[in-house]
Amino acid sequence: MSNNNLPFSKWRRAGGLVFLSGELPLGPDGAMPSGIEAQTRLTLQRIAATLEGVGLALRDVVQVTVYLTHAEDFAAFNAVYQQHFTAPYPVRTTVVAPLVLPGARVEITVVAADSADAQPQSEVASR
Repeated sequence: MSNNNLPFSKWRRAGGLVFLSGELPLGPDGAMPSGIEAQTRLTLQRIAATLEGVGLALRDVVQVTVYLTHAEDFAAFNAVYQQHFTAPYPVRTTVVAPLVLPGARVEITVVAADSADAQPQSEVASR
């Protein structure tokens, strides 16, 4: 799926924040791996590469929104997610919903802080 003709930006900087559009598990050749673990890993790698391109990293992420197509994928998704984020964790919302791209099991969007003084304190969630 090409976004060349779609009316949205891959990322936008506003104030002390960088907002990324939803990222899907597509490789450079447009291929999509099967399985939630591989799709999550690739999606997070794509997010990390976009952040790196604007001078940031996953450690700068303050908010994550995750869309999963199957609720039963949550534990496997979360196991991969935990390999990419450390404390202080970003706030996160997870939604189960169909996705536009057939075969995609995950889509992730993030907000990152682009300066040290823009990063708020955080509290670890209990659930």
